[in-house]
Amino acid sequence: MPGEANRGGVLAQRDFRLLLVGETASGLGNGITTVALPLVAVLVLGATALEVGLLAAAVWLPWLVVGLPAGAWVDRLPRRRIMIVCNLVSATMYASVPVAGWLDALRLTHLFAVAVVCGTSAVFFNTACHAYVPVVLARRHLADGNAKLQVSEAGTRVLGRSAAGFTAQVLGATVGLLLDALTFLVSTVCLLGIRTREERPARRAEASSLVREVTVGLRFLSRDPYLRPLVIYGATLNLLLMGYQAVLVVFLVRTVGVGAGAVGLLVMCASLGGVLGALLATRLCRRWGDARALVLTQAVACPFALLLPLTGPGPRLLSFAVGAFVLGVGVAVGNVVVGTFRQTYCPPALLGRVSSASMATNQGTIAIGSALGGVLGSAIGLRPTLWVLTAPLALTWLLVAFSPVGRTRELPRTAVPAAEAGSPR
Repeated sequence: MPGEANRGGVLAQRDFRLLLVGETASGLGNGITTVALPLVAVLVLGATALEVGLLAAAVWLPWLVVGLPAGAWVDRLPRRRIMIVCNLVSATMYASVPVAGWLDALRLTHLFAVAVVCGTSAVFFNTACHAYVPVVLARRHLADGNAKLQVSEAGTRVLGRSAAGFTAQVLGATVGLLLDALTFLVSTVCLLGIRTREERPARRAEASSLVREVTVGLRFLSRDPYLRPLVIYGATLNLLLMGYQAVLVVFLVRTVGVGAGAVGLLVMCASLGGVLGALLATRLCRRWGDARALVLTQAVACPFALLLPLTGPGPRLLSFAVGAFVLGVGVAVGNVVVGTFRQTYCPPALLGRVSSASMATNQGTIAIGSALGGVLGSAIGLRPTLWVLTAPLALTWLLVAFSPVGRTRELPRTAVPAAEAGSPR
C-alpha cells in the first residue's frame, strides 16, 4: 500500500525520494530543451519565426493525436514500465541531435522528428506519472508530494534554462540536448529502484474497446462541474502562454538583441517564480482553502503578462523578468492545486483516463498556440504578437472566478453524482 511508512512525511519515504530525484533529473532536461531546441533552430540552422513556432507546436502536437488513448493504455498497463520506456526513447532521440551536428548532417526536419517523437513519449510519461504518484503516496500526502514535485520541476527549469543558454554560448547549441539525454537515463535508474508494488490493473468482466474507455473518461470530465471549468481555464491559459513563448527566443535574440546566455537567464525568471509558487501553494491552501487560493493567485498573476511586450534593451529587461516571475508563481500554484484535486477527486480506476483527457485538452492547445504564435510572428511582427496574446491572457482568471470553483472555499474530495453518472458500473 502507498505511504505505509509515512510518519516522517513524504521525504522520509524512500520510494518517493527516488521518484522525486528522477523527476528532478528529467525536469532539468526539460528546462534545457525549452531553450536549447529553439536555439539550435535559430543559431545553427537559421530558422525563421514561423519555423520556430511550428517546431514548438510539434513538441505538443502528440497531445492532440494520442493524448486521449494514452490514458486508456495507462489504465491498462503498469505505469512505471511505461515511464521507463518513454525515458529511454527520449534519451535516444535527444542524443541524436548533437551526433547529427558533429557529422554535419543536422537538418530542420531532424529537429521536427525529435520534437514529435519526444512529444509523444512525454504524453505517455506525464499521464503515467500523474497516475503513479498515488501508488507511491497515501492520499493524505498527495498535496505535499505534488508541491515538492512542482518545486523540483520549477527549480530544475531554472538550472536547465540557464545551463542551456550558457552551454550554447560556450560549447555550442547542440551540446545542451546531449545533457538532456543524460537526465533521462538518470530518471530511468531512479524508477528502476522504486520498490512499491503496483497493483495489476483490474481485468474487465467484458472486453472493453479503447474507444469506449476513452469515452468514459471524456464523459466524466465533461459532466463534472469542477473539472470542466478547470480544464477550460487551463486550455485557454496554455494556448496564450505558449503562443507568445513559441516566438520568445526569436524576440529576445532578434528584436531585443540579447545573447544566448542572457536568453537563458531571462527565460529562467518564470521558473524562479515557479519555485516560489510551489513552495507557497500548500501554505496558501491551508490558510485560504484550495479553491480560493487558486482564484486569488490567478487573479494577481495573469495581468502581469502585460509587462512582457514592454521588454527592451537595458533597464527594460526588468519588465520581462518581473512579468515572467509573477506568471511563474501563478502557474505553479495552479498546477499544485489542480493536480492534487484531480488525484483525490477522481475514482482510481478512471484516474489515467480522466488525467489524459484533461492533459490532452490542456496540452493540445499548446500545439495550437505555438503554431499561432509562429504564424502571427511572421505576419504582424514579434512585439505585436506578444501584445495580441498577452492582452487576453491578463483576463483568463475570470474563467475560474465565475465558475463553481470561484464560489467555494474548498474543492470537494469526492466526485459529485452528475460526474459519477459517466463512470462505469
